[in-house]
Amino acid sequence: MSAFPSDPSPSTDARTPLFDRMAVIGMGLIGGSVARRAMGDHGIARELVAFDADPAARDRVRALGIAHDVPDTLADAVRNADCVMLCVPVGAMGAAAAAAMPHLRPGAILTDVGSTKQSVIREVQPILRPEIGFVPAHPLAGTEHSGPDAGFATLFEGRWSLLTPVDGAAPPEAVVAVEALWRRCGAMTRRMDPAHHDKVLAIVSHLPHLLAFTICGTADDLEGESRSEVLQFAASGFRDFTRIAASDPTMWRDVFLNNRDALLEMLARFTEDAQAMARAIRWGDDDFIVDRIERGRRIRRSLIEIKQA
Repeated sequence: MSAFPSDPSPSTDARTPLFDRMAVIGMGLIGGSVARRAMGDHGIARELVAFDADPAARDRVRALGIAHDVPDTLADAVRNADCVMLCVPVGAMGAAAAAAMPHLRPGAILTDVGSTKQSVIREVQPILRPEIGFVPAHPLAGTEHSGPDAGFATLFEGRWSLLTPVDGAAPPEAVVAVEALWRRCGAMTRRMDPAHHDKVLAIVSHLPHLLAFTICGTADDLEGESRSEVLQFAASGFRDFTRIAASDPTMWRDVFLNNRDALLEMLARFTEDAQAMARAIRWGDDDFIVDRIERGRRIRRSLIEIKQA
């Protein structure tokens, strides 16, 4: 079977699988969810192979039955695969790609799910073999949970998966194949420039996580009775922050460090806006405060209208 199918249909009905053999490297929330979807009747792969560097995670994947095969080495996992998807933290993408590269079959597609695209491209492109198609991608879906047990087959339904193809890194058919893969996972797809992707994600994902970690750190630094009361009487707003702050620390450390320029730019803009709000509260500027609240309400209504809430 060709590694580059031409059917980009978003339907998830049973059909000829896109790939004979697909390897998912890294069995956390995203990798585990892709594996569960591929093991269903969604026309993704005839054989789903999973690998994780952690032996305990491999054992758990075997116990859960969410892959046809779980080899003990990355080389065995990617060998003869039509498509290899890297689902490791962005800081480990380069090492994972380098370990896989000698064992990839000619014509195979290499893709990823990293939240920062410029850094992944910088790591992978220099080691890319000319006969391997590299298609960077990023599904905008997730929860605060991690590990093989965290995934579920419907995670990507109704969510976006952004593709950031690089000129010369893959033939057009490979990009179409990865689009088809995500659509059969239930996602909507869009192509985007890598730098633009990183700037957009800095404000819609990376900055909110940074704020959540910081707010929870501030609460944790409170002394004695105040800290216990924060936990005891936590309102829904603070609880929402704690849910985000429960996310995997290794993954988010890597995201912050690998998208630092865009993240710091958005943090500076947010800091200016927060200072403006502080001035309005200090001087009783009712109109400014109400305007900011109304703008937040409009954004929430817009998310509901486009079914992304």
